[in-house]
Amino acid sequence: MSTSTLPLAGKVALITGSSKGIGASIAKRLASDGASVVVNYVRSSGAAEEIVNTINTQGTGKAIAVKADVSSISEGKRLLDETVKAFGKIDILILNAGLMYNGQLADIDEKQFDEQFQVNVKVPLFMTQAAAPLMTAGGRIIFFSTSITKNTQVPPNYLVYAAAKGAVQQIVRVLSKDLGAKGLTVNAIAPGPVDTDLFNNGKSEQLIQFFANMHPQKRIPSPDEISPIAAFLARDESGWVNGQTIFVNGGFNV
Repeated sequence: MSTSTLPLAGKVALITGSSKGIGASIAKRLASDGASVVVNYVRSSGAAEEIVNTINTQGTGKAIAVKADVSSISEGKRLLDETVKAFGKIDILILNAGLMYNGQLADIDEKQFDEQFQVNVKVPLFMTQAAAPLMTAGGRIIFFSTSITKNTQVPPNYLVYAAAKGAVQQIVRVLSKDLGAKGLTVNAIAPGPVDTDLFNNGKSEQLIQFFANMHPQKRIPSPDEISPIAAFLARDESGWVNGQTIFVNGGFNV
């Protein structure tokens, strides 16, 4: 297949937090579909460069790595500026970077609350505000939520994380009306447990297996089982999908 006929040929995608995990998988998948990709990282420069080298070697898309701490609105906006500087435009914004602290009501403090809402809600919202004027009809904005938001067995220590991701889903609903009038779509992907550092951090093997057993297939999926959904939402043919949170969890909750 000629690269000019690939579904994302000529498109420019920015994926926050994309040096590893789901973000890295999305970057590689979009590049394989022909997109030029900005791989964002904070500390993992080596991992980011490895993703970039993989993409540039395969020859279907292009990639650069940009260091930016997206816990900061100003850094998020700079990341957008660097994307436009490198590739001339932005067509696809994927707000993958996230933060998760666990704590029940008695355990949480104001700092943890503020940090989770800053990274998971506030910065993605204001990056969208800055990106929207740069995007033309057919642009795609994809947030990340979590299947925890509709899990009846949600652990009580997911209090603030669930609240932040619930806010993301409401932002998606409202922005789809606002930006939909401009021809942009706004959606969210809500995975269940995925084999990433974010999910595995601080969990024992027994606890990870507990979550695996909640899936019909009794396993935890890889990031490569989530990225195809982002690839679909990024394509032109997904244009009638707008304002939706797509739960990708293998039946973890239904």
